[in-house]
Amino acid sequence: MSKLFDELLRVREFDAGFLSPAYEECVDPTVLPDMAQAVERIRKAASRGERVLIYGDYDVDGVTASTIMYDTLRLAGISEIEVMLPNRFLDGYGMSKKVVQKAKETGAGLVVTVDCGSRNHEIIGELRENGIDTIVTDHHECGESLPEAVAVVNPKRRDALEMASEGARNAQERSKAERAIGELRELAGAGVAFKVAQALVLAGMIPEGQEKWLLDLVLIGTVCDSMRMTGENRRLCYYGMKVLAKTRRPGLKELMRVAGTKRIGGEAIGFQLGPRLNAAGRMETAEYALKLLMASSRMEAASLALTLNRLNEQRRNQQNEAVTEIEERGVGDEPVIVVDGKWHEGVLGIIAGRLVEEYRRPAFVLAEVDGALKGSGRSFGEFNLAEALNVCGEYIIGGGGHAKACGLKVEAGKMEDFRRAVNEYYRSLKLENQERFLGVREDLEVQEFEDLSLELLDEMRKLEPFGNGNAEPVFLLKEVRVVEASKMGAEGEHLRLMVWDQQGKSMKLVQFRAPEEYLRLQGGETVNVWIQLVENEFRGIRSAEGRILKLAVC
Repeated sequence: MSKLFDELLRVREFDAGFLSPAYEECVDPTVLPDMAQAVERIRKAASRGERVLIYGDYDVDGVTASTIMYDTLRLAGISEIEVMLPNRFLDGYGMSKKVVQKAKETGAGLVVTVDCGSRNHEIIGELRENGIDTIVTDHHECGESLPEAVAVVNPKRRDALEMASEGARNAQERSKAERAIGELRELAGAGVAFKVAQALVLAGMIPEGQEKWLLDLVLIGTVCDSMRMTGENRRLCYYGMKVLAKTRRPGLKELMRVAGTKRIGGEAIGFQLGPRLNAAGRMETAEYALKLLMASSRMEAASLALTLNRLNEQRRNQQNEAVTEIEERGVGDEPVIVVDGKWHEGVLGIIAGRLVEEYRRPAFVLAEVDGALKGSGRSFGEFNLAEALNVCGEYIIGGGGHAKACGLKVEAGKMEDFRRAVNEYYRSLKLENQERFLGVREDLEVQEFEDLSLELLDEMRKLEPFGNGNAEPVFLLKEVRVVEASKMGAEGEHLRLMVWDQQGKSMKLVQFRAPEEYLRLQGGETVNVWIQLVENEFRGIRSAEGRILKLAVC
């Protein structure tokens, strides 16, 4: 073990258990509320030969969770299964009333939700009135009451800890239950669906070990839903990396081929596979992504992978055109950016995220849809979007979300009122130094470039996948000399630096879409640079180089 990696583990407070988690130490799935009822109802469906309808969501977590549940029910002996996904543009988030009609038309006796359902009381009640049972599996916040479903398997239920602690004989057992629920609260929808599979293994309905083949999708859903990569998620995603490397799914194999995925890790999932899977629901329909994950033949998978690649290219082009248009128009000097235009509804959230990244301010991006302005918001730090929507409720038709991301609809004639109200609310909070929440912080300061080696890169891969709670390590190169600075790219928008450390060792650093002040470097400057270590391979020769995150001239 290199000295730098050993120091990194100490700083992160990671032990051997984090580097090599044991699958056997996964949290008992029966700790989840209503899991026993869910298992029993699935057992009945299998014994009766019932038709089951799975209802998911249109994002990556929803599509992977839907596929996990489909495979789970098949393994449990249910053969008549259909999957239904909402349409982002027609149905929005949550259960659509169309599910009642679909269940009746197909003769389903049971509906199983994934990644949604905890707040859909009315629709679940209507299903019940029609003699159709519902099992909810979800990871979103619950309301004051729960829908009248056979089971609501959700670690964020307000009574989850109380139910898990029932029968605890002492403080130690209660503490264990509290830790278990705490870890399970961080699951994605795909993770909750997988816990159902684990529970069916314990119930003897699925052969032990077969459920592990579902972990490739748990990994993708968890990474793309930005869940914390610690605790139970660390265990599931650690083994998910191994399963994805030898996945049996033709769709994932073809998607990795089309995306040019060379090495499986958080970056490949977050920037190659995830955006392509997400592009289906953003640009047209999530059915393309679902069919890809469920494809049984390579020919079908290859065609669908190309479709997703095309949609992702369209998504990227439309998002870049919109950002360029906004930059040319200007965003004003208000603390909260609120812009509207004639943009594709499916890319509004990504545009808002780009504006937050570029201008370091919360942002709302809206477009005209059916006579109203529909959009998305993104935030950071202490500005809570859900609370902002509540305060500005008189100017919006509807909306919802959480602290950092939301969706909303504003009456066309009240755009300026909303812009004024949300900025007045921001100012009333008297928030200070919010940029600190977007700042780059180093894990370690590095004095000698020779420590930033290929050996260290290989060791750091033991920490993969990176994500929330387990960020990719950041290194500070302090007071290094720039010996060469050059621009790259067709428009000179990228930066390449060659720097020396105090011992005269050189290292190449790069940054794509570099800020204008960085592009003005001439060479000869002394700088502090915050980097992530990446591998470059050219003509079969591997080398370690730095990806610039932040730079400051001394």
